[in-house]
Amino acid sequence: MRAVLTWRDKAEHCINDIAFKPDGTQLILAAGNRLLVYDTSDGTLLQPLKGHKDTVYCVAYAKDGKRFASGSADKSVIIWTSKLEGILKYTHNDAIQCVSYNPITHQLASCSSSDFGLWSPEQKSVSKHKSSSKIICCSWTNDGQYLALGMFNGIISIRNKNGEEKVKIERPGGSLSPIWSICWNPSREERNDILAVADWGQKISFYQLSGKQIGKDRALNFDPCCISYFTKGEYILLGGSDKQVSLFTKDGVRLGTVGEQNSWVWTCQVKPDSNYVVVGCQDGTISFYQLIFSTVHGLYKDRYAYRDSMTDVIVQHLITEQKVRIKCKELVKKIAIYRNRLAIQLPEKILIYELYSEDSSDMHYRVKEKIIKKFECNLLVVCANHIILCQEKRLQCLSFSGVKEREWQMESLIRYIKVIGGPPGREGLLVGLKNGQILKIFVDNLFAIILLKQATAVRCLDMSASRKKLAVVDENDTCLVYDIDTKELLFQEPNANSVAWNTQCEDMLCFSGGGYLNIKASTFPVHRQKLQGFVVGYNGSKIFCLHVFSISAVEVPQSAPMYQYLDRKLFKEAYQIACLGVTDTDWRELAMEALEGLDFETAKKAFIRVQDLRYLELISSIEERKKRGETNNDLFLADVFSYQGKFHEAAKLYKRSGHENLALEMYTDLCMFEYAKDFLGSGDPKETKMLITKQADWARNIKEPKAAVEMYISAGEHVKAIEICGDHGWVDMLIDIARKLDKAEREPLLLCATYLKKLDSPGYAAETYLKMGDLKSLVQLHVETQRWDEAFALGEKHPEFKDDIYVPYAQWLAENDRFEEAQKAFHKAGRQREAVQVLEQLTNNAVAESRFNDAAYYYWMLSMQCLDIAQDPAQKDMMLGKFHHFQRLAELYHGYHAIHRHTEDPFSVHRPETLFNISRFLLHSLPKDTPLGISKVKILFTLAKQSKALGAYRLARHAYDKLRGLYIPARFQKSIELGTLTIRAKPFHDSEELVPLCYRCSTNNPLLNNLGNVCINCRQPFIFSASSYDVLHLVEFYLEEGITDEEAISLIDLEVPRPKQDNRQQEIANSSSQILRLVETKDSMGDEDPFTAKLSFEQGGSEFVPVVVSRLVLRSMSRRDVLVKRWPPPLRWQYFRSLLPDASITMCPSCFQMFHSEDYELLVLQHGCCPYCRRCKDDPGP
Repeated sequence: MRAVLTWRDKAEHCINDIAFKPDGTQLILAAGNRLLVYDTSDGTLLQPLKGHKDTVYCVAYAKDGKRFASGSADKSVIIWTSKLEGILKYTHNDAIQCVSYNPITHQLASCSSSDFGLWSPEQKSVSKHKSSSKIICCSWTNDGQYLALGMFNGIISIRNKNGEEKVKIERPGGSLSPIWSICWNPSREERNDILAVADWGQKISFYQLSGKQIGKDRALNFDPCCISYFTKGEYILLGGSDKQVSLFTKDGVRLGTVGEQNSWVWTCQVKPDSNYVVVGCQDGTISFYQLIFSTVHGLYKDRYAYRDSMTDVIVQHLITEQKVRIKCKELVKKIAIYRNRLAIQLPEKILIYELYSEDSSDMHYRVKEKIIKKFECNLLVVCANHIILCQEKRLQCLSFSGVKEREWQMESLIRYIKVIGGPPGREGLLVGLKNGQILKIFVDNLFAIILLKQATAVRCLDMSASRKKLAVVDENDTCLVYDIDTKELLFQEPNANSVAWNTQCEDMLCFSGGGYLNIKASTFPVHRQKLQGFVVGYNGSKIFCLHVFSISAVEVPQSAPMYQYLDRKLFKEAYQIACLGVTDTDWRELAMEALEGLDFETAKKAFIRVQDLRYLELISSIEERKKRGETNNDLFLADVFSYQGKFHEAAKLYKRSGHENLALEMYTDLCMFEYAKDFLGSGDPKETKMLITKQADWARNIKEPKAAVEMYISAGEHVKAIEICGDHGWVDMLIDIARKLDKAEREPLLLCATYLKKLDSPGYAAETYLKMGDLKSLVQLHVETQRWDEAFALGEKHPEFKDDIYVPYAQWLAENDRFEEAQKAFHKAGRQREAVQVLEQLTNNAVAESRFNDAAYYYWMLSMQCLDIAQDPAQKDMMLGKFHHFQRLAELYHGYHAIHRHTEDPFSVHRPETLFNISRFLLHSLPKDTPLGISKVKILFTLAKQSKALGAYRLARHAYDKLRGLYIPARFQKSIELGTLTIRAKPFHDSEELVPLCYRCSTNNPLLNNLGNVCINCRQPFIFSASSYDVLHLVEFYLEEGITDEEAISLIDLEVPRPKQDNRQQEIANSSSQILRLVETKDSMGDEDPFTAKLSFEQGGSEFVPVVVSRLVLRSMSRRDVLVKRWPPPLRWQYFRSLLPDASITMCPSCFQMFHSEDYELLVLQHGCCPYCRRCKDDPGP
């Protein structure tokens, strides 16, 4: 470090304080009773400021640069603007000793002998606080939260922004050690706020904000008057009674003198963000210095050591970028580094460090030796066991214990010295002198060897890796390269300030100068690129460059010298240069050039670097062929050219070497068919077909599909042609291909049909399947395209496909919510299980949704399904049980539908008599476990209401009594309670008109029958109308054993002729129904009927005795009086005889339900079908 005086001036009075404007352009001095404003650039006095009446003791500038303040012995503080105008003045009771601006809030602290005040622009008044002692100095923390006050009695008081004391620090000397100057470290990197304190106990000390001291007091041996930090807090300036300004580290280590003066130094400050220092003295001298910090460093290969903060040494590994800091706590004067050794010269000693291990990346150093002695030297060099001191013309070799072993005296000043390696204790030194001599000295030899002498002084030099060449930079900035053995000047280059040989390549060096980096290989021309700084090392592709104070490793591609070698076909030398560091593109270029030059070994190495497996396979195949004895270089080069894309050159070489087939194959693979035709043989059809096929492949790949199709067809590749047509949706071309193909070519025809099906052309697909005779695929096509009529027609001709048609059809119907049709289709397909499942699901849904009419219909269908399955002997018993169960459920739900409608809908469509009959029917028919969805409450409620309306009061009372034992929904509660009360006002009997009559035994039955729907006398089951639920005048009879159904029908049809009767109207059953319409006459009343005789029954029997008829009775019956339920097997037919021929009865031929003819005809007209089984009137019977 050295200080250069920039300018100096002298005022008439003592300089008491100095303050810089924050931008560094102006300097404010407190001298006498005036303020002096200087221009910092040249020391011009800009303006003296008058405002105080007595000596100005202090001055401070606000951080924002808008104001500064001055304090005087006249007890006043004046606020000035940056335009040097006074804007405010306030006073204290005593002389002002110091002022300081808060760096954040710009609050001004002014301190006097007895108090201190705090003023800010926002306040009109100054808040003042008493002090126990005279305040000499003050300083704000970086964050502006606390103010430190230094007092005459040796106490430091730390206050907050409101003036309240938070911390009190008492110096050991007390009032004998007045606190003369304090300053907070401005560094932002420090964890804690650090206060530097200089007192007249001649000590400097450091404290944290908490009051805790950092380290120990450091003795000064003079009275300090001022202390200040550099802008970043790395150094401290201290001046006082020793008449000089000293530079210290931030830890208080003295580094040197900035400038010696003729009187006490009362104030010193650092220009913001710079290395300029201003000093103010007792005699009025103002000195402005520039501090120049010289670079102290050392370099050996990839390790660089340099001084930091004047007292630390940082060792940097230039490759790994690792750094290690060595704290010496004293001024570092010189640094030398060599292999695992590091030497550091301090003011009073030299420290020798060594690495912990031999690891090349190890960065841990430990002290090996200490030489406690003061040395004066210009240059310092360290070896394995020695240090070399250079002082002008003399070189001294010292052991690590400090003993001088040898000394060399030179003819001229030593300008450059460098260790060039060697065994430990016998290292060689390269020395350059001012007179141009270059010597080699071995540390164990007293005699220096003169390598050569040139006319100009040496500035820098370096020796090549093999010690055969020497590069010298002289004082004329010329780089000269010599052959050491012959002393011959090999070449020279201008504009050089430093030079370095590449440690990995003998023939390559670099030199810097004029803002450029120059790289020279062998005797080739220099390659130049921009670079700032000095070259200090060259290792592989890395050039180590020193710029200002830092060294950096610059990655320099060695492309230029590599291409210089390539131009001369020196592939191996070019490879060596490339290994130092070139780009991937350069590696590829080297590989290609070597390959074309048939240097396969170099090419292989280069392609391995760029990881090009394709070319490596080529080289490997060529090497294999060479091992097998092939020697045709033209053929090898042709392969290389074809790989490189030089196809015409490759074809010429193939032709020249007699391998035209290889040229044909190459052009064909490249789809260069016009060139390929030139190499076709004498019309070989196989080669021609192969060429056309490949040409078609190419046309397909370049999006010319139509041309590709035509080529494929001409080459016989029908499948590929069909694929293209199908992918592009060309139906017409597919049809043409399919029609031209022979039916034996199944694969292309099948592919055609598949594509036609995909392209929504099922007709043409069907045509193709028919051509092939593939009926199964045709059926699948009709099913997939839902062309059911065609499918059914095909199924009629070929019954083996029945399942393949009807099962998908049923599934399609079910998916489209046509479940009934789906059930029928499943049934037709023989899928009984699926048919039953569909019906069961439909039934469950209908019940859950209260669609009881639909539920009845579905249960009837289920019963008929079970009857159909019952034809299988294995399932007969179980299925017949299910048939009867489902038949009962169908009847129950059919009747309950009317009850549900009556209770839920606001308007009833049924007559009271019908609802009355239905309610009685349901109550008599309901099993113990009521079926799902059927409500007994609704049935009884309906029965009660209709009984009351029709005069069956006793039955109504019974119904209301039954309801009391059931859970009643809230909506019926009121009505039932009201009905229960009102029925009590009615008679306790039923209307006789409502009493049902048994048509077999003519017994009147009670309205509520414990036996159910049978006569209480003869036990004959009642036959009900399926619409009005009246008891029909029908009696079931059974055939005698031995009479078949067919014989019985024939006997009935052979009715005995009777006497002619007048006015008798007859109507025979038509195909839709069987109608008995008989008109009774006077004559007929007297006729005896054998069947009527069979009906006689005596009361008292507990078992049902059925009516069994013989052949004679059957013959006597009229076909018009008999109704037959013609059940399919395994059930027997059921026979019924009408006892009132004048009342017409109709039976549905499908479900065999009985109706009054008028009711049936009306219902069929309303619904268009049977109300029970929904058979349309035009449908044929079962």
